[in-house]
Formats: sequence, structure tokens, C-alpha cells
Amino acid sequence: MVKLPKLNDLGFFEIRLESIGGLGANLAGKMLAEAGVEGAGLNGVSFSSYGSEKKGSAVKAHIRFCDLNTPIRDTSPVERPHIVGIFQEALAKTVNVISGIYEDSTVLVNSRKSPEELKEKMKLIGGTIAVVDATGIALDEKNRVNMAMLGAMFRLCPFLDPETMKTVIRKSLEKKYPQTVAPALATFDRGYNEVEFQTFVLPEGVSMPSFVRADTPVLGYETQPIGGLVVNPGNSILKDLSISRSGMMPHFKEETCIHCAQCDSVCPDNCFVWEERSDKKGRPQMFLKGIDYQYCKGCLKCVHACPTDSLSNEREEDGYAEEHRVPHLFDLVIH
Repeated sequence: MVKLPKLNDLGFFEIRLESIGGLGANLAGKMLAEAGVEGAGLNGVSFSSYGSEKKGSAVKAHIRFCDLNTPIRDTSPVERPHIVGIFQEALAKTVNVISGIYEDSTVLVNSRKSPEELKEKMKLIGGTIAVVDATGIALDEKNRVNMAMLGAMFRLCPFLDPETMKTVIRKSLEKKYPQTVAPALATFDRGYNEVEFQTFVLPEGVSMPSFVRADTPVLGYETQPIGGLVVNPGNSILKDLSISRSGMMPHFKEETCIHCAQCDSVCPDNCFVWEERSDKKGRPQMFLKGIDYQYCKGCLKCVHACPTDSLSNEREEDGYAEEHRVPHLFDLVIH
């Protein structure tokens, strides 16, 4: 039987996957646990937590491993992970994806940035950052992000056998989707081989942030504002949906647009910004100005609806949305 590299007070090695619906984190967690149980002779459990199960919504998958003599009676969320797998880099905008990590934890990120850039972006003090371009690999191999992330995860878990994972992939896919087995295996291998990692030693005299349980309320009877005011309302005008994009986004070419509004009719989140101007004959007409990317979750329905190819499906580049965003101007909102 293999030996786990680290254990918490209960005897568990714990992994947490931070993702959005549609990237396959739930399935990845189940396959990871199965590989640990069948291939490494460990006790293991996997379960997920999410709200409404839909594409783009926040998802967490939790995996625990322990030796065969340790019973698993804990199915609470993993809050002190030894490894965190972040399937969508932009989640760090609104979710504390590195919550609860130890100073020697490993954070795996689906990104094209360097470990140094990610350390700065996520405000990581110490630990190991591993980086793999899982989205790019999945696009190249015409497969899914979760297979590339699984490959990288196995590189970071030396107690797991990659060949066992390949057997799990074949067993999971070959009956219903035999045509996807070869791309899935190729994606897994590339994730395993292309992950890069760098360790950052905790500076002398600096300690990791104190751990706070996820269910600790921010506002209580001593800390709530006078009158019980809700300080962070769920306002659709203020909400940023950009974390829901899974790597692709629409680009707009105004010079070929005929302002037919086909895109606006299929957009579920009112991303398109219009203004009234006079046409060539002096008649008032609505003209499309651009896209407010704050509300765009990358569903790409607009790209399929556009009759003139003025909207194209492109890989999301860092900073593109902020640079090309055309903001909505709501009369009753103070920016």
C-alpha cells in the first residue's frame, strides 16, 4: 500500500477543486477518488457542493484519502486542503479559492500566466503554485478541461498511478462515448507532462492567514449595521458574471454589423449595448455599440445567431474584456 505524503489531524489527505459548472470538476473528483481506491489501495471519498447546477455557476468538489485502517466518517467540505485545483482562474475575482491552505499546500491553476504572476494575483504568501494551460490543451485535443487538470493533478500526487487513471477513463467513456477515449487520454497525458510548478518559501517572520471556517457569519448580532441593513444585495445590475466564462468569449466587429439585433434576441443576460442615432436617410434607428463583458458569461449563443459573422468565437485573453467593454449606462445607478 502507498504512503500518503501529508495527513491532517484526522488522518486525511485532502483535495479541493474550485470550478464552474460545465468544466467537469464533479466528474474529475469522482475519477480521482476511484483511481486512489482501486489503484493505490486507499480509502477515499469524493463529493461536490454547488447551488443551482447550471453552466457557469460556482462548483466545489471535495476529495479525501486515507489508509485502509482509518474510517471515513467526515463528509464535511474540505476547508484545509493539501492541494487546491482551480479550473477557472477568474474565480479568484469573487471567491477566496486559496482559503484554508497550509504553507506547504499546492495550488494548481488552469492558466497561461507564470507562477510569479499568479502568486501576486491570488495574494499567496507561501506554498507551491502549479500551472497548466488546461483550456488550451482541451481546445487543441478537442476534449474537456477536466482531463488536462486530472493529468496535472496526478503529477502533483506521486502516490497515484497515472496508468490506473487511464483505465478509469477508458471504463468511464468507452461504452457510451468510444470516440472520446483517445482525445481524453491525449489530454490527460499533456496535462501530466506540461504542468509547471514553483515553490515559494514563507518569508521569515511571516505566518499564513489564520483559518476561518466557511460557515462563520460575516454579520452577527454584534457586527450587523444599525437597522439590519443588507450591505451586499444580490443586485443584477452590480453583479459581475465574467467568472462564468469557460475560456471563450465573443468578439465584435462593428464594420460588418447590420444592427439586426439577432444577437440581442438570444442573449440571456442583456450584454449588448445600443444607442439611438440617425441612419443615412436621417431616420432614427438603434445601432449596436458593443458588448458589456461584465454580464457576458460566454454562452456564445450570439455568435451562432449572427448572420454576418460580426461576432466571432475567440479564446479569452487576459485584459481583453476590460479594454473592449462598452458599459451599460443605467439611469438609476450611481457608478
